[in-house]
Amino acid sequence: MSRSGDHDEIRRSALPLAVPEDLDPLLERIGDARYVLIGEASHGTHDFYAWRAALTRRLITEKDFRFVGVEGDWPDCHRIHRAVTGIGDESPGEAVYGFARWPSFMWANEEVADFCRWLRDWNDSLPTRARCGFHGLDVYSLWDSLRAVRGYALRHLPEQADAVLRALHCFEARGHDPQQYGLALRLLPESCEEAAVGLLTAVRQSAPDDEAGFAARQNAEVVAGAEEYYRAMLRGGAESWNVRDVHMADTLDRLTGFYGDGAKAVVWAHNTHVGDARATDMAAAGMTNLGQLVRERHGGNGGGGGGGGSDGDGGAVVLVGFGTHRGTVVAGDEWGAPAEVMPVPPARPTSLESLLHEAEPEGALFVVPPPGDRPGWYDRPMGHRAIGVVYHPERDHLRNYVRTVPGRRYDAFLWLDRTSALRPLHGEPPGEAEPETFPTAL
Repeated sequence: MSRSGDHDEIRRSALPLAVPEDLDPLLERIGDARYVLIGEASHGTHDFYAWRAALTRRLITEKDFRFVGVEGDWPDCHRIHRAVTGIGDESPGEAVYGFARWPSFMWANEEVADFCRWLRDWNDSLPTRARCGFHGLDVYSLWDSLRAVRGYALRHLPEQADAVLRALHCFEARGHDPQQYGLALRLLPESCEEAAVGLLTAVRQSAPDDEAGFAARQNAEVVAGAEEYYRAMLRGGAESWNVRDVHMADTLDRLTGFYGDGAKAVVWAHNTHVGDARATDMAAAGMTNLGQLVRERHGGNGGGGGGGGSDGDGGAVVLVGFGTHRGTVVAGDEWGAPAEVMPVPPARPTSLESLLHEAEPEGALFVVPPPGDRPGWYDRPMGHRAIGVVYHPERDHLRNYVRTVPGRRYDAFLWLDRTSALRPLHGEPPGEAEPETFPTAL
């Protein structure tokens, strides 16, 4: 079909997207799904965060979703969880402000703080056991999680002190910078794998099933996962990425198990984690991701159509993507650099963003029709922009696009033609950076 024919099909498919009520068709598509993964095309765009929060509010209030799992560190997010559920001493604003690891702007921003204040107000009207939680899924925070396990064990599991101290001493001997741990393995191949697994086993066996015990077990899972991640990082390639996304999927499963049978989960993460990797060139590079894993594990390729040509009939999982043509974004020009507002240039010609801009410049909601009943552009491979926390606008057209089959990668797509930078709560403190390595900062 010609490009003008694509434009006509896009205009016919496009639904209004101006106010939260315009999400009604997406809520209908979600139906009784248990997992709704909501993406973002960058980590620094106000509009993505605002619409993601609007959709999440409706999922919580109208469909009884029990927790939000985010691409963030477990310890920092656990402080937010305690604040929004009313079991901690901090206010939601204080807890959000407390994010310290670069890139803190990713979570310490006005958009997340506004949502968390709303969530606290919502939870205050509910019994404690029915309140909606907020949790980090990521594998980073090696040292924060190790310290948290040590503190918990000293108070509640003194019989496991030896296992905790063995892990602590092993990592301390290789330096407090997680990257130094990986570099040390080049010179001394003996790793802390055995100590990390021993710690995890001890905490799994001894920690009770209450919320504090679950948090301790999850911190131990992070220690073991981070150790595996940094070992994989040395070998290069896709393995460290895969270790990270498998850890996020496993954490999501542990959380749904903790919340109980039938618990529903919202996930916030970058499009590169949310959109099914099988529908992108990530698959050819040997990469999997969270969206693919959740679809595979929980039996829902959704009406939008699943990845890798495997269109399913389940509806348990819904993957929602975002895109923009141009605007501004918060990012750094290298890992750990001060955050700044940067321009997002007009999208690369022939990309998904360019096609949508030409056809529907004001923005729109697309709910992907079932296979066999949708326009051809949904199933055509094209570049799809992905901006991380490290960004160089001058190189955007060269390196920021993932080859994508939109109708297989997502079940719905929110198109926002012109977007603006989010609002960080504070400047970037130096902190202990535990950077992602492959691909760059997504």
